[in-house]
Amino acid sequence: GTAWVVAVMLPPMAIFFPLFTLLEDFGYLPRVAFNLDRLFKMAGAHGKQALTLSMGFGCNAAGVVATRVIDSPRERLIAIITNNFSLCNGRWPTQILIATIFVGALAPPALAGLASAGKKVFAASPACFLTARGLEQIKNDVAYSDQPVRIIGISAGVSYGALGATHHSLHDFAVLRAINNLTIIAPADNFETRETIRAIHNTPHPVYVRLGKAPQRHVHGADSSFTIGKAAVIQDGGDLTFIACGETVPVALAAAEQLALEGIDCRVLSMHTIKPLDEEAVLQAARETRAIITVEEHSVFGGLGEACASVLMQGGASLPFKIVGFPDEYMVTGSQKELFNHYGISPDGLAASARQLLAVEAR
Repeated sequence: GTAWVVAVMLPPMAIFFPLFTLLEDFGYLPRVAFNLDRLFKMAGAHGKQALTLSMGFGCNAAGVVATRVIDSPRERLIAIITNNFSLCNGRWPTQILIATIFVGALAPPALAGLASAGKKVFAASPACFLTARGLEQIKNDVAYSDQPVRIIGISAGVSYGALGATHHSLHDFAVLRAINNLTIIAPADNFETRETIRAIHNTPHPVYVRLGKAPQRHVHGADSSFTIGKAAVIQDGGDLTFIACGETVPVALAAAEQLALEGIDCRVLSMHTIKPLDEEAVLQAARETRAIITVEEHSVFGGLGEACASVLMQGGASLPFKIVGFPDEYMVTGSQKELFNHYGISPDGLAASARQLLAVEAR
């Protein structure tokens, strides 16, 4: 981060600071401002202020230095303050990033209006902000009003890793499942992501799509198909079923491959659609395998696991079952991979959970 700031800001500062100081000292800067003053006045602008602000777009520091050509202390102060808050080439990426934090709360109502006007709207913002700051707008302006906004929550789950719990979105499935008229999708790989976008392009109803940040293993074959509301069978098996979603699907598949070396035959389902849930796939897994483990990058409360548990209980199924996710505790700090390993969302952790469940079933 520091290296990036230095690399971007140092060259213009090294060039413009001495250049504009010399131009001002030799009288060229005031002359340029004077010559342009008539044009600026025609546009309703103050010539010297407009000139320094224009310089500030290239480099804020240079614009502040150039304000020395403004005679009035009051006008000079206004120009300095304006330059400090204006955009420049080195601050564009940072200010865009900061703006997205606040846009998370403002996007849904504005974009719901665009959707009502017939536009195809995709609203993308960090999931941790979009589904917290913007929750009321998602509920009222999008879902309740039945506006076909495609809400894209990026860097979901613990993608932001070491930034900590404020930047984790381990609540989004839980809160959004409780909102009527909102489809929830968490693609597992590039194939599911591409097919999700294609499928929701013409949807007449609101959709929430949850995306991570890390590159993912391709879990689908060349002949795979995708249907919203229909779980994808990544691997079939008869001993135990992993029901996973999003970035935990490749982890579940790796655990199944590890268990296969021990003679344990696992089924892996990509439950990309959290709502509406593929209830038949869950009940079929209960009938055809001896245990079920759900895996999600989400709190163990209110997410995929509890949705599957509800289906199993109401469907009369009785078999060993475990929800693997993030527990109700203060989160440790670390990267996404470190957090996955710590909380058992890893091939070794899932394999250990599978052995434990099958041992219970055997008794």
